[in-house]
Amino acid sequence: MLAGMTDAAPLDPEDRKIVTLARSARARNGVPEGAAVRDETGRTYVAGTVALESLKLSALQTAVAMAVASGATSLEAAAVVTEAEGAGDADRAAVRDLGGPATPVLVAGLDGTVHTTVPAGEA
Repeated sequence: MLAGMTDAAPLDPEDRKIVTLARSARARNGVPEGAAVRDETGRTYVAGTVALESLKLSALQTAVAMAVASGATSLEAAAVVTEAEGAGDADRAAVRDLGGPATPVLVAGLDGTVHTTVPAGEA
């Protein structure tokens, strides 16, 4: 799917799973964003926004960090549930660092509806 397009086609079940997990993390933790990533073996890592006085990470950055810390060497896909229009530059950079420029980043609204899918390498 091209960046900025509305997601009219049904999501792949594995992509739907990471969107659902991201939405759950956001709601469960009461944070602005929830995110999930899927690594090269199909394992998923779920996180919310980290907002400490000494450490600030977006949900997607935290999910990527969790994947790296758990030994993941690549990403198949990433999802973020947010009120924002899209994934920020730092979020896409984190996904790109581990998954490469073609790794899809699904951006969903608070209701879990995917609004855009953008490759991590796209500006």
